[in-house]
Amino acid sequence: MLKKYLLAMAVLSSVGFLPIAQAADKAVDDRFYIAPYGTFLQPGGDRQSDNGWGGGMGFGKMLNEHFNVEMKGFYQNLAGGKYGGSDMTGGLAEVQYYFMRDKLSPYTVIGLGGMNTSHNYKSGAGFIGEAGAGLTYEVSDHFMVRSDVRYRYNQNFNASLQPGTNEFSDMLVNVGFVIPFGAKPVPAVVAAAEPLPLPKPLPVAGGCSVLDGDHDGVNDCVDKCPTTLPGVQVSIAGCWIVDVKFDNDKDIIKPEYFPNLDNAAKAIKENPGLVIEVQGHTSNTGSLKHNVKLSERRAIAVKNYLEKGSNSPNLTAKGYGWSRPIDSNDTETGRANNRRVELTVDGEPQQPLNSK
Repeated sequence: MLKKYLLAMAVLSSVGFLPIAQAADKAVDDRFYIAPYGTFLQPGGDRQSDNGWGGGMGFGKMLNEHFNVEMKGFYQNLAGGKYGGSDMTGGLAEVQYYFMRDKLSPYTVIGLGGMNTSHNYKSGAGFIGEAGAGLTYEVSDHFMVRSDVRYRYNQNFNASLQPGTNEFSDMLVNVGFVIPFGAKPVPAVVAAAEPLPLPKPLPVAGGCSVLDGDHDGVNDCVDKCPTTLPGVQVSIAGCWIVDVKFDNDKDIIKPEYFPNLDNAAKAIKENPGLVIEVQGHTSNTGSLKHNVKLSERRAIAVKNYLEKGSNSPNLTAKGYGWSRPIDSNDTETGRANNRRVELTVDGEPQQPLNSK
């Protein structure tokens, strides 16, 4: 009974040290692999046997940044001792948890399986459970050295292979290799967006500095949107601004922004000939595929609202994900600036209907 408690404590201890897995901004290695290994076996006192040796082969898969699953088979031999030697053949299924994936990667492991023991011309099938910890060292993308130390509980039920007990506790030290199949995944390279050109310098006097072609209050020297609709609110760059912020990872427009969109819809209704594209943009948090779909949903939400208020048939929506940043994605302020919706009026960008 004490050995059962020891096994339960070992399993719970290894699971208890598992922190919550977190997504990382890098490619996930999810290759299959084979893992040949050798074993040194230190038997428990109940076996009354000398140390032994063995080996085996594992076949596994890396699931994500933290978890591997593996099936393995083995043969081990104990020689000598009071009751003679034993031959042990078996297999188990196990789960490995890696605290991190790096050149040197520590992990814990738990496994369950079965084992047939041959001892003094008798044999018996039994249950085994293993728990332990180890390290993997990456020599190259296609070859790793791996070693772990494990506690094994063995229950042979009523086989009575030797007098006194059918329960045994052993310690194992495994040393072997991991050989993954295929090329190691690498992070996708996203081309950096070209920086926006700086505003043209203001002349000392005269010229474009005293001109304002769209009458929005921003002189033509610095006006990036020279055809904004009359009467709309504009930024210091002369572009149409309608303040609309979304909750994180959401595409639902909150009621507090309805008045701003109503004013935008009114301006569009008063200019029915304009062709307008509502463009959704995001920061680079999360996957590219997810951000493209999120930007599309936000653009569609704004488009639908503007259509309802303006009855304009000339509105379209498109999501660009993170492909067109206007600020750095290395800071929270920059990422917030990049989470936005813009209008393109007759082919000229009118930015930004800001979104969070």
